[in-house]
Amino acid sequence: MTSSADAAGGVDIEAGGSLVTDVLVVGSGPAGGGAALALATLGVDHLVITKYRWTANTPRAHITNQRTVEIFRDLGIEDDVLAQGTPHELMGDTVFCTSLAGDEIGRVRTWGTHPAREADYTLASPSPNCDIPQTLLEPIVVGHAASRGSRIRFDTEYLGLEQDGQGVTVSCRDRLTGAEFTIRAKYVIGADGGRSQVAADVGLPFEGEMDIAGSMNIVFHADLTHLVEHRPSVLYWVLQPGSDVGGIGMGVVRMVRPWNEWMAIWGYDISQPAPELDDAEATKIVHELLGDASIPVTIRSTSLWGNNKMVATRYRSGRVFCAGDAVHRHPPSNGLGSNTSIQDSYNLAWKLAYVLRGTAGEGLLDSYDAERAPVGKQIVVRANRSIEEFGPIFEALGLLDSADPEVMRARITARLDDTPEAAEQRVRLRDALEGKNYEFNAHGVELGQRYTSGAVVSDGTPEPAYTRDPELYYHPTTWPGARLPHVWLVDRASGRKLSTHDVVGRGRFGLLTGISGGPWADAAAKVAAQLGIEIAAHVIGPGRDLIDVYEDWARAREVEESGCVLVRPDGHVAWRSGALAADPVAELTAVLTTVLARGPGRG
Repeated sequence: MTSSADAAGGVDIEAGGSLVTDVLVVGSGPAGGGAALALATLGVDHLVITKYRWTANTPRAHITNQRTVEIFRDLGIEDDVLAQGTPHELMGDTVFCTSLAGDEIGRVRTWGTHPAREADYTLASPSPNCDIPQTLLEPIVVGHAASRGSRIRFDTEYLGLEQDGQGVTVSCRDRLTGAEFTIRAKYVIGADGGRSQVAADVGLPFEGEMDIAGSMNIVFHADLTHLVEHRPSVLYWVLQPGSDVGGIGMGVVRMVRPWNEWMAIWGYDISQPAPELDDAEATKIVHELLGDASIPVTIRSTSLWGNNKMVATRYRSGRVFCAGDAVHRHPPSNGLGSNTSIQDSYNLAWKLAYVLRGTAGEGLLDSYDAERAPVGKQIVVRANRSIEEFGPIFEALGLLDSADPEVMRARITARLDDTPEAAEQRVRLRDALEGKNYEFNAHGVELGQRYTSGAVVSDGTPEPAYTRDPELYYHPTTWPGARLPHVWLVDRASGRKLSTHDVVGRGRFGLLTGISGGPWADAAAKVAAQLGIEIAAHVIGPGRDLIDVYEDWARAREVEESGCVLVRPDGHVAWRSGALAADPVAELTAVLTTVLARGPGRG
């Protein structure tokens, strides 16, 4: 097939011709762009359509967690993302205040920047988190996808679809010419956002509700260096009782680029007519949040959006899969939205690639729904609970039993007093702010997924218990279904350090074993040839290509040196063996035919 620039592959669209592709991706945001990049990297023929003229025009999503940066590492774009992102060390001095120029109520060290948490994050991953607005991330992702073969059609609107036993016929409209045409695909990925028409058309079942609260975004330029450089952060939470936008008055000044591009986020009553925001009104709101009307402000854009609490209980209908906001819809708390969207697509892409190549049975695709739907539910619950966790802060400040702005402001100020009541209030406030760790330092939510599906084979051991809070802390394990733990190894030839994540992935299965488990590596070569797949097998030990110089892999692997850990292309453990099997070839063959749904009656 030819590139999209060649008159849609030589098809006369106006004459009613039809394009043909293996995978059609509807949408080019984090989920759609992530799918395109992963599919292109894996060499899968695909086409992307989006009704928009280009990538994101507002910096909506921004927090990019370690798991997502790991995925970008595997897909070869980590350096580009980190080069344009705000680095980890500037992300985390999150402030609660009455305005940026006003009274500071407290701070919370966030996104792993607390000295007591830095080690957790450093030990867990070869990749740091960062903050990169969607306006900068999407062009990187989509640009690399296009350079690797993605055909991307902007200004192309999805109209509907029909499925049959061999594929999906999708109706589209060219928004520039008005011409309607069809695309014939073997599979479709609906990544068309929180109002997904694809999800609606295939009847995916949902739980929850939409538009439970209203919010406004105001993107603006202003040099706020003098207000924030000494307390660098992504988020500055502003508490202004009696503000004319109503309620307790909690808003956010969010850094987009340090320290001159920003987004103000404020709520509105969604049961009332939507507010009309001209530049003058937007500037007034911004100046109230800043606490200094003399600061020059340039309004770049305004938009309204609804907070949602809705999740699909199933992500697949036949040959159509949905990903991202199409299936998990929630507020931006915890910064999980774009991360989970990209991770959805990464999970699905390798499975589609293996099925389309004929090296896996159709049953492998069932594991997408089984693995990702529980994750979607978890993050929708977590993000909404994080909003509820502001309640103890309001309660500690005495804001919940009065609607009088003067009384509320006086109670905020009362915490300064030298009285027993104020001392108790300060203790309550300290405890309440500590509770925001569940929003801003939920490392276990970000890295701790343990999949259960047909693409994971049990080794017969029980799931490891959590020794610390599973939302706050990541628990590394090689238990089948978990993400492969990161440790540093040394490449004997070059002397360079490599993560365990660097020696697996790249669309291949990986197998890690020790010197006394050498027969596993020999077996992997034979099984790979037999099944027509690639397995990157590594014997780790002194004198071998990979050396466990710190003995960290010996501590992390949870199997004997003669055992092995089999890793899927997405970095999750497919299976492990505690010791050398009597017949490694037979053992690996049985495991991989199960994972790839190639057993009797399974493809």
